[in-house]
Amino acid sequence: MVDYQGKNVVIIGLGVTGLSCVHFFIERGVVPRVMDTRTVPPGVDKLPVNVVCHSGSLNNSWLQEADLIVASPGIALATPQLQQAAQNGIEIVGDIELFCREADAPIVAITGSNGKSTVTSLVGEMAKAAGVSVGVGGNIGIPALSLLNAGHALYVLELSSFQLETTSSLKAAAATVLNISEDHMDRYPLGLVQYRAAKLKIYHQAENCIVNGQDALTLPENLTQDECISFGLNNGDYFFDTQKRVLVAKGEQLLDVNEMHLTGQHNYLNALAALALADAVNIPRKASVQVLKEYAGLAHRFELVLFKHGVRWINDSKATNVGSTEAALNGLHVEGTLYLLLGGDGKSADFSSLKPYIAADNYRLYCFGRDGETLAALAPEKSVLTETMEQSLRQIAPNLKAGDMVLLSPACASLDQFKSFEQRGAVFAQLAEELG
Repeated sequence: MVDYQGKNVVIIGLGVTGLSCVHFFIERGVVPRVMDTRTVPPGVDKLPVNVVCHSGSLNNSWLQEADLIVASPGIALATPQLQQAAQNGIEIVGDIELFCREADAPIVAITGSNGKSTVTSLVGEMAKAAGVSVGVGGNIGIPALSLLNAGHALYVLELSSFQLETTSSLKAAAATVLNISEDHMDRYPLGLVQYRAAKLKIYHQAENCIVNGQDALTLPENLTQDECISFGLNNGDYFFDTQKRVLVAKGEQLLDVNEMHLTGQHNYLNALAALALADAVNIPRKASVQVLKEYAGLAHRFELVLFKHGVRWINDSKATNVGSTEAALNGLHVEGTLYLLLGGDGKSADFSSLKPYIAADNYRLYCFGRDGETLAALAPEKSVLTETMEQSLRQIAPNLKAGDMVLLSPACASLDQFKSFEQRGAVFAQLAEELG
């Protein structure tokens, strides 16, 4: 336990996470000050009356006077005011660091460019099925600090690269980097190397490091694959046998994937990662396998929203980066035509690695939004460019035949035209119902 008494604490960023930080300090007898660059920050009406809030900009004098700055994951450490504070020796942490200092039960920590929400929720469900009191949160929606002091015997945290940047006290019982592909390149001027370095912090002081045997970038810098627990295709401690189509754990055939609701090679790898993490914290295998049979997946992650007239409409709106769209297309078999919806804000990503995945003769691309033109240029002969997703869908609908698939897997963030990837997915599902 850390004593924060007498500390001048400044919290940057409100919302649910910022509020959880405010309550954390107030419970410890410290009244923090809060700032948010938004003019009307979400949650400002829920602040205790004795907490002062500066909105619309960063208050640099507050920052330079602070003993401790708690920064939202949304603010880059490269921000000049934070750089100045760091040079002045002021400690800068995030809510996950505060959590790790106080956590009173083992932590399973999960990061990766894609699949981390699915794996986090899977491990949480495995723990619940085994009767373990588990707190699931972090980047998945519930602030980690709100999980403290609830009597949990296990914590399962989804962690983003932004959260890991400001975390140094994580000592996970089991940690994984599921995969690494270009994402948030607008935040990492040094590119993939800098992004990967942030992700790999999850392994620091971890008891069990679980790595993707298909992705060398997920290996910790100081360990060989033999010193880690691996998952992959056709080999590893946990693997998907692509011939027999079964999941194998440490030599034991566990599950025919036809018994699972989750589909797709990327989801079989997610299932293996979850199994490895659950095994590492002694969740009984029987409970884990039962969850894999029953788990139907998360909304907006390769979600079948309509099957009508032989046409599948798949909402993969959570594919906000190139790697996620590659994962959706990898090994995908479509009898008829695949109508692939791409577009939005690419966050300065290089889309060229998509080319081999979209090369199939039966693929048609419908591209929209801020980076629609760039995406359409990947395969001009099979691409249609529209301004919006709705315009794309209205052009696709009259051409659909049994055996076709309409797949929203945009490889881009949604914020150029939607409030969130969830809203984009919901609009897709509504249009599917209307046009299907």
